[in-house]
Amino acid sequence: MKLRNVARWCALTGIVAGLAVAGPAISARATRLPECAPGPKSTRPPTGPAGPKAPGACRASGRILESGVRMTRPGNGFTPSGYHHLGAGTSGEWSGVSGRFSIVDGSIRPNTYDFVAGRFMAKRDMGGGQIRWLEAGWAETGWATPGRQHIYTFNTNTNVWQFHNQYAVRPGDQIWFDLNSDANGVWRAWLWWNNRWNLLTTQKLPIGATAQMEQYVEVHVDSSRPARIDVPKVTVDNVRLRPADRGPARYWREDVGTLTGAEVNQQQRRGGFCLDWVTRYDTWTAGGC
Repeated sequence: MKLRNVARWCALTGIVAGLAVAGPAISARATRLPECAPGPKSTRPPTGPAGPKAPGACRASGRILESGVRMTRPGNGFTPSGYHHLGAGTSGEWSGVSGRFSIVDGSIRPNTYDFVAGRFMAKRDMGGGQIRWLEAGWAETGWATPGRQHIYTFNTNTNVWQFHNQYAVRPGDQIWFDLNSDANGVWRAWLWWNNRWNLLTTQKLPIGATAQMEQYVEVHVDSSRPARIDVPKVTVDNVRLRPADRGPARYWREDVGTLTGAEVNQQQRRGGFCLDWVTRYDTWTAGGC
């Protein structure tokens, strides 16, 4: 089954002008959590689901690099430029998604609109061509500290990339993320860091308390400078979904209604990039073919 691509609007002029330093991207709803003290990467996997009541839960602190860069609407062509989506989305609605992404070093060109990202997303089609969402993951871009990989979030309340550079990640790292909502439709993006859940952002989105979930490795090649970008294989695993009734999370398996960019028995291929399912749909790899 086909999954409709998500639009990212239009590119702003001036890559450098699209960057600004901001404070923590946390709403007033998150202020009850203590600030996260600086610390190293986690040495063990999560011990439980992310949430304000998780042991040691804290909110991200420190400055965030914000970017207003927005890309042109993605097409469905197999050209070297534009968007290439590798992954899957749910056909039904869930209250959260979580799992682990490996981080790689792509051949992203500095001072371009190139990027590679591994991310989860919660989204809803509002009709009339309008989609609202929250996403979180890691990204390497041509405009924000080229050559560096960042933890990032993006939401359609602010329509800006938020790079959480207090978390120093590098190729070879494996990082856990969790997106989930509460019964009031407040969505939160979490990062497992220093062996506890760090709250990256809290957003009251007009999508309700449940939404469609996505897991993607996404590559964008600057349409003004078409080229082939090398992306080593990104590994995604331990992907779980939270039911709409907020029951225990479960692995994203074949019995979940799932939308992909290819037929079930076909390999996903997009502009020189390939996806291979190890276990549908909670363990997979994506990158250059």
